[in-house]
Amino acid sequence: MLIKSRANDNKSSISPEDLLKDIHKGYIAMSTMAPAADGKVTGLLAATFTPFTAQGEVNLSVIGPYVDYLTEKQGIKGIFVNGTTGESMSLSVAERKLLAEAWCQRAKGRMDNVIIHAGCMSLKDSQDLARHAADIGADGIAVISPSFFKPRTAESLRKFLQEVASAAPALPFYYYQIPSLTGVNVPVRDVIEDIEKLIPSFRGVKFSGSDLLDLGQCVSYSQPRWSILYGVDEQLLAGLAMGANGAVGSTYNYIGRYVNQLISAFETGDLIRARTIQFKIQELLGYAIKLGFDLGVNKQLMAKVSGLFLGPPRLPVMPCSPAHAQLIAEKYHGIFV
Repeated sequence: MLIKSRANDNKSSISPEDLLKDIHKGYIAMSTMAPAADGKVTGLLAATFTPFTAQGEVNLSVIGPYVDYLTEKQGIKGIFVNGTTGESMSLSVAERKLLAEAWCQRAKGRMDNVIIHAGCMSLKDSQDLARHAADIGADGIAVISPSFFKPRTAESLRKFLQEVASAAPALPFYYYQIPSLTGVNVPVRDVIEDIEKLIPSFRGVKFSGSDLLDLGQCVSYSQPRWSILYGVDEQLLAGLAMGANGAVGSTYNYIGRYVNQLISAFETGDLIRARTIQFKIQELLGYAIKLGFDLGVNKQLMAKVSGLFLGPPRLPVMPCSPAHAQLIAEKYHGIFV
């Protein structure tokens, strides 16, 4: 299909790819993915896996080599610690503090952003983790909705987020939305309405839902200092097209360098290349999903690709068999290497 050119409305026409290039002539100058001097979070953040020993204890010794791998092999300059990928809800508060400290220490001077997820089922635990993140020099905190006693309205969720943010008022605050796991389907656009009046430190959303209508409304309403970070790896290009400022995802641990190429292609108007990379990501994940793909499999795949020993997941997540992970790793190498 051809689209009429605004520059010559009479009979001229251009392809969607050429139109995107024209649009990006103006877009590049204000690129949402370029490093932001004002501290606004952009680009890729890897949602880190939590390293365990073979016995299931937190293994802090892996974090240094893990940071090396992300920065040197994947070109990752930001991390999202103790989130879903990090098995936060299966960790004690004490373990989460140890991990947050280790990640902040090891990433200092090497990562642009270390965001610590502080969300818990308990408000008091969430506030404790928020204060701790501020004390150890994290660059921001994110908070997920409670999912046992669920907020039923935007008002109740906003109140919960406000109480957590108040424990670390100077730290940039992000709402972490992931309805597939929390079961909380309150539109994010409703949550962020005038939210800076409640949370002056509010700086954006980790949007991990697939509702592009809600995402688009969030982007449209987003304030200049905010970051809308997309969290559905297999649909990143759609998120970028809607105006997301960056992305947080588990697969960026091992395909980050290719996703950086996708972002670069999108920013320069090379939609065909951006699509090609996105389709490769979808091919990998589609294959993995057919075989069976969950956190345990994802963690083992990262171990296979990176060479890091990350240990098993914590129950109730079951470990992945080496043969299962090997099949996906071979698919990965067939697609990307």
